[in-house]
Amino acid sequence: MSSESNPAYRQLEDVVGCKWSVSVLQAVADGVSRPGALERHVAGISTKVLSQRLRKLTGYGLLSKQIYAEVPPRTEYALTKNGQKLIGIIGQIRSLDEEIKGANQPG
Repeated sequence: MSSESNPAYRQLEDVVGCKWSVSVLQAVADGVSRPGALERHVAGISTKVLSQRLRKLTGYGLLSKQIYAEVPPRTEYALTKNGQKLIGIIGQIRSLDEEIKGANQPG
């Protein structure tokens, strides 16, 4: 089944195909949960792009959003079960990348 005929897969591509999504997910997995801290943690990301990515990742069900009724209001993000699964897959991809790079080293 091609991605053109599967709208759910196209949504997945849109969410995780962005170079920032994986960085944001990894930062949340590392314990960075607040938008300001995420912006400082993910080098090079703008406030606008971070907001878009958080909205997409939350909308797709990879992150959950908790808003605390404080003054000023506090917002925190956490990985959902599916977000945790994706982080595991990303870790496997990184391991494979290292393995491939190691195999291609002159030796």
